[in-house]
Amino acid sequence: MDIAVITFPGSNCDRDIITAAETITGQKPRVVWHKDSDIGKPDLVLVPGGFSFGDYLRCGAIAARSPAMDSVYEHALRGGMVMGICNGFQILIETGLLPGALIRNKGLKFVCRNTVLRVHNTEKPVMSKLKDGDELTIPVAHNEGQYFADDETLRRLQGNGQIAFTYTTGGSHAEYNPNGSALDIAGITSENGKVLGLMPHPERRMSSAVGGSDGRTMLTAIFEACRS
Repeated sequence: MDIAVITFPGSNCDRDIITAAETITGQKPRVVWHKDSDIGKPDLVLVPGGFSFGDYLRCGAIAARSPAMDSVYEHALRGGMVMGICNGFQILIETGLLPGALIRNKGLKFVCRNTVLRVHNTEKPVMSKLKDGDELTIPVAHNEGQYFADDETLRRLQGNGQIAFTYTTGGSHAEYNPNGSALDIAGITSENGKVLGLMPHPERRMSSAVGGSDGRTMLTAIFEACRS
């Protein structure tokens, strides 16, 4: 499987997602530096988490104008698969591939803890190997993770089946939504269901050594969907 990982000054989760992808697929992803406009023809582009360009201006705003992201934008317009995690989600929104905005957490504090996600809308191509209603424990680590959109956009996301993951109680945590996101949104897809952005970090929950393997379950399903 051909996976390309886009990296920027300030990326700090690129090694994690590269290791996760290699563990799952048996193949090391290609690493594409932000100044390189040649991303090839990958089965999946991964935009990792971190603090690209130090989060200056807005999170992801500078990275979204890079040559590599211009090519990712064209790749997506051709129907290619793209996944952005945390800062990668912010970059995809700033690029215009996903709607809405990611703003400061409701509590105005950095949040780093496990969350429980519910899976939705698995008829979308990138979600097709997951199961509706399944719950996965995935950690978050962000300061600007509150998903915000106007009422019309939120209605469109619901109507088009673009809400991929929501924060849920999982039967335990009272403050289940870590950032105040509208509709408890943790991740969304593009209208065609081939671009996915999510705030939680599945690459950080790959085995029992780090508390569980729900992240591996999620990534394995997404990789399989992108390969089929």
